[in-house]
Amino acid sequence: TGGEMTLVTGSGAFPQFSNDGKRIYFQTGGTFFGSLTKELKSVDLNGQAEQTHIKSKYANRLVPSPDNEWVAFIHLHKVYLAPLPKTGQTIELDIQTKAYPVARLSHDAGINLHWSADSKKVFWTLGDEYFSAEVSKRFTFLEGSPDTIAAPDTSGIRIHLVVPTDKPTGRIAFTNVRLITMKGDEVIENGSIVIHENRIEKIGKKEEVTIPGDAKVYDMTGHTIMPGMVDVHAHINAFRVGLSTQKHWASYANLAFGVTTSHDPSANSETVFAMSELQKSGATVGPRLYSTGFILYGADGDFKAVINSLDDARSAIRRTKAFGARSVKSYNQPRRDQRQQVIQAAREQGILVVPEGGSTFYHNMTMIMDGHTGIEHNIPVAPVYKDIEQLWSNSNTGYTPTLIVTYGALNSEVYWYQKTDVWANEKLLKYTPRSVIDARSRHRTMAPDEEYENGHILVSKTCKALSDAGVKINLGAHGQLQGLGAHWELWSLAQGGMSNHEALKAATINGAEYLGLSKDIGSLEVGKLADLIVMQKNPLEDIYNSNTIVYTMINGRLYDTETMNEIGNHPKPRGKFYWESPKYNQAFKWHEGTNSFTEGGCVCRPGMQ
Repeated sequence: TGGEMTLVTGSGAFPQFSNDGKRIYFQTGGTFFGSLTKELKSVDLNGQAEQTHIKSKYANRLVPSPDNEWVAFIHLHKVYLAPLPKTGQTIELDIQTKAYPVARLSHDAGINLHWSADSKKVFWTLGDEYFSAEVSKRFTFLEGSPDTIAAPDTSGIRIHLVVPTDKPTGRIAFTNVRLITMKGDEVIENGSIVIHENRIEKIGKKEEVTIPGDAKVYDMTGHTIMPGMVDVHAHINAFRVGLSTQKHWASYANLAFGVTTSHDPSANSETVFAMSELQKSGATVGPRLYSTGFILYGADGDFKAVINSLDDARSAIRRTKAFGARSVKSYNQPRRDQRQQVIQAAREQGILVVPEGGSTFYHNMTMIMDGHTGIEHNIPVAPVYKDIEQLWSNSNTGYTPTLIVTYGALNSEVYWYQKTDVWANEKLLKYTPRSVIDARSRHRTMAPDEEYENGHILVSKTCKALSDAGVKINLGAHGQLQGLGAHWELWSLAQGGMSNHEALKAATINGAEYLGLSKDIGSLEVGKLADLIVMQKNPLEDIYNSNTIVYTMINGRLYDTETMNEIGNHPKPRGKFYWESPKYNQAFKWHEGTNSFTEGGCVCRPGMQ
């Protein structure tokens, strides 16, 4: 009815009134990626007389019914139902509880758990399906209950939300430009490329390409064009819950530095696939986004995947695929048969399996033997010898070493912070909050060069040896520093002896092939999607020239990387990030002229307490 707000309690989430309006229920412990044990609590309207009704290890959500007689809950992704006793004592509730009946509602998994107003039905979603279950039909002891309980439904009501994929109109042509096509070793020294809508229409030597009269033409004399970078191990800040930001700074940073495709191998499924769909529809700006969503985690956690049979693995794959995944991450499943079950289930459903062995060498080797799509993160042994080279090269298993977070050695990230003044990178600061940059770069680890020679550079030399043996090496920047981190990974690969062209292939066509996307991205060819970057200088001459990007094109839309304004046929200014907003600065009474803010009568400057 409105009125003044009253602080009830300083902790908890998902508040709802009790059926008599005298108490407030709420959950503590977070949701996914939260505490191992969640609690359902209540307080009176003054925040007093707190009671803990339920403790549940591995729960994700605890949702009481409107009449307070039942609790629906998510436990390790699956949906369950139980009575909500009012004994005044805390109940330990999980799927093994014997003191109270617990009914399984979902076949595979569910989120968005909620009740009908009359407390007779529970609802949830999985992907684009909407499920429901009647309370009376999940038990045998209620009035009108059946004598036996049917298996949970395997399909729900299709939501059928269809949104057009974004595609620009018109043509854009670049002429007088060097083209590193990634079609083998092809380099066209003085070429032209024509983009129609979101695909490459023509490409070749300048004299062989006729520019259509309706094309917007850019003379790029002295510049170099290559495909956009494909970051196959890119954590893009998608562990949060709730609404996605309309202007996601990490996406802008990646595009500004030439990353046009990101694959995030561990994220909150609900968040990352929402971000992917928003990008596809044109509602947000960013690289193409693919993900595994929740990892199939074998260690402890409130999001782990318990896999003890092929059917368990099939259920986990179905759950992940329902959100929109084309890959899953098998992470620290302790037994080899478990990992093989995941592979079998994934093959049945047309899903890639990218694993991580937690820096365990023999774990990694059996992953290769069993036929995983690739190995994520470097193997913790360097150098390697003929046995490993022959094993790996005779498989189709790729390798994403993520030298930026090297296992068993000093990270290349530390090297690049030491060797460059990241806090002074004006382009990076346009798209990254200052607090993120300063916290990592101004107080940096310093080490002798020999530490790096025996660290990430030695591991990079192993990547070169494996590459020479026929193993496809991919670029993965791990989200350590959005955008610029992809170049650090590229340069680190070159430090191990890869030629500049080899390293650039790792950053483009290799990653596209690894993700099963090479028919559409990864090289500049007629019919492929128009994802490309325009550089002032030639990275084949100096690999550091990869960071001279002036334009990034994603899906046919062209962006000026100095501003991230869209140009080309559809000019559109970027708009401000939250830290550029006058309202954001006004909250702290920020003074642009003095780089200080006023709070409570004090004038404070960065660095002051």
